[in-house]
Order: sequence, then C-alpha cells, then structure tokens
Amino acid sequence: MRPLLTAELLTLWEQGLSQTSIQRSLALLAAACPDLSPEQVRQLTVGQGDRLLLTLREQLFGSQLVSVAVCPACGDRLELNFSVDEIRLPVAEVPETIAVDQGEYQIQLRLPTRLDLATITQGQASTLSDLRRRLLERCLVKVQPEQANREGRLMTEDLPADLPTDLPTNWPEDLMQAIATQLAAADPQADIQLDLACPVCGHRWQAAFDIGTFLWSEIHAWALRLLREVHGLASAYGWSEAAILGMSAQRRQWYLEMAGSL
Repeated sequence: MRPLLTAELLTLWEQGLSQTSIQRSLALLAAACPDLSPEQVRQLTVGQGDRLLLTLREQLFGSQLVSVAVCPACGDRLELNFSVDEIRLPVAEVPETIAVDQGEYQIQLRLPTRLDLATITQGQASTLSDLRRRLLERCLVKVQPEQANREGRLMTEDLPADLPTDLPTNWPEDLMQAIATQLAAADPQADIQLDLACPVCGHRWQAAFDIGTFLWSEIHAWALRLLREVHGLASAYGWSEAAILGMSAQRRQWYLEMAGSL
C-alpha cells in the first residue's frame, strides 16, 4: 500500500461525490494498492478490504479515531475515542468456502466481496431481507438438489452454472441467522462491533463500525477544508491550485497565517 498524494486524494473525493459508498471504497483501495489489479481489488473479501482501509486511514489521518454515538435509551451523545489497532484484527486465512447445516438445509458458500455488495445494491431500493437473500444466492457454491424445490421458485443468473436454478423464494430466518453467524466468524474484520455504555443512564449496547463510511466522512471534511485553504492562498498570492496542493499542510498553514496578518 502506498500513501496517496494530496492532489490525487482530492480527485478521488471529487469523483466519489457521485458514487455509492461501496464504489468510493473500491476506488480508494485501487488507488492505494497499485500492486493489485482492479479485479483483485473487487474480489477482496469485505474484511480484507476493511483491513486495508484501516491502514490507509492511518496513513492519511493517524491512528486515533474520534466519533460520536447516540444512546438509544436516553438520546445522550457519547464521544468515542479509539485507535486503529483496537479494531484491526490479526490477519487470518480466508477459507475458500464455509458450510452451513441448518435443519433440512445443507449449503456451502464463499465469503462476500465488495463486488458482491456493489452488485446486490444496484438498481431500485430493496428491503434488508431482499438484500440478504440476494447476497446469499450470489455467494452460493453448493446446495443439496432436493432442497431446490421448496416454497416456490426463483430464477437467477447470478448463481454458479452447476447449481440448481430453482431456489426457495423465502429462505428460513433461522438459516439466514446461521449464515450471518458463520460469515462473521470466518471474516471477523467485516463485522466490527463497538461495545458502548452510556455514562448518563448506564445503557449498554453494540454499534457496528464501518471504516468505509467513516473514512469517507473524514475525507469529505478534509477536502472542504483544503479547498478553503486553496481559495485563501490563491486570493492572497495568485498561486495556482497545483502549486498550492504541492505544498505540505504545514507550509499552507504558515502562508495562510501570514496572509491573514497583512
């Protein structure tokens, strides 16, 4: 992974304004990991990609993360302060497939990638249940043939060629929960949960942390600050945007302070 140049990151931010959250993460990973092909980046599991995004965040803004959570019980706002190392888990071997045996269902599926997430979220808005079902069907590797004709039929082009094309329209909830548990265990970096406690009412809960969304919010705030700096220096000295972006952040601040004292 290589550090991103200021002008390069600003361009990624501008392009990302019209992209989805998943597309932004893929673009950041592709730019920061030139040793990986675009296809390899898309085929990273969600956890693998999140681990790289944590490293990128550390390069860009340091190791400390500051966020805010709202207590679901009393509405009090909590300031969260934690480090990248506290949520960056050790690298683990990624299994080719995981097996789920739940009731009458015995299936095998691979771990989801960001390409899978991007694919299932395309088009019209869907319910969470629909998205979970689409993700399951996209990641299916093997399913027992006698279980294909249950509770209706579903035709899909996303399934591997050697799988039955007739699948249940309504997967049982206990099966979906078993799959979610197995996926989280196989790719734990993809499901980071923060243990929180409200200092006002004592309520305790878990909140999911998504590094892709968090990092983009930081990049967005950084880009707006940077554009204001460019505007200020260009107005004061007549320098081009390229010249200003080529300066270090500290040098830009010095010039802004001197321009303000004139």
